[in-house]
Amino acid sequence: MHKIGTLEIAKDILKANKRLADENRKLLKKHGIVAFDISGAIGSGKTLLIEKLIEKLKDNYKIACIAGDVIAKYDAERLERHNVKVIPINTGKECHLDAHLIKHALEDLDLNDIDILFIENVGNLICPADFDLGADKRIVVVSTTEGDDIIAKHPEIMRTADLIIINKVDLAKYVGADVNKMIEDAKKINPNAKVITLSLKTMEGFDEVVNYILSNLK
Repeated sequence: MHKIGTLEIAKDILKANKRLADENRKLLKKHGIVAFDISGAIGSGKTLLIEKLIEKLKDNYKIACIAGDVIAKYDAERLERHNVKVIPINTGKECHLDAHLIKHALEDLDLNDIDILFIENVGNLICPADFDLGADKRIVVVSTTEGDDIIAKHPEIMRTADLIIINKVDLAKYVGADVNKMIEDAKKINPNAKVITLSLKTMEGFDEVVNYILSNLK
């Protein structure tokens, strides 16, 4: 009985979240905003990636960010240094953002003055998997320093990804990670996702990430 009750509650939560996510998506589309939900474990490099993307794109596009974390101010402060509007969301004990939190964050943004919205999700690869935020695309960032089985160990979020970025490829040889295995795992789990290998130290693959962002702008 307890399992049945738990499953019913979970279904209700996900159903409600999906409804709010669709509302967020409709609102963003109305204002011509393209949103990217960027997920990844702590240390994967997602904050630095967003910083690099802001610097590359901000002269031609109006950018805003939502930074979600248990304590969001640290990543939010990093993003704010690039002179873009950032809304921090403290999730407290929750290990993911959800559509309800994003809905309220959007209320604090001037939606008429944004072209691109980067949403940095909480730093893990488990909790965010089930929660659609209303973004146009989900980007999942992993790093070679997490081990070359990191993708295989987290199939659920990989299946929801539109883009899988394998970061820190310059460090693969030092940590004994097989980048080709990671690519193969990603393609096996989600054949429809684009896979990009990246180093934010050497900037290998960064132009490909930029082109992916630009290809999705309306």
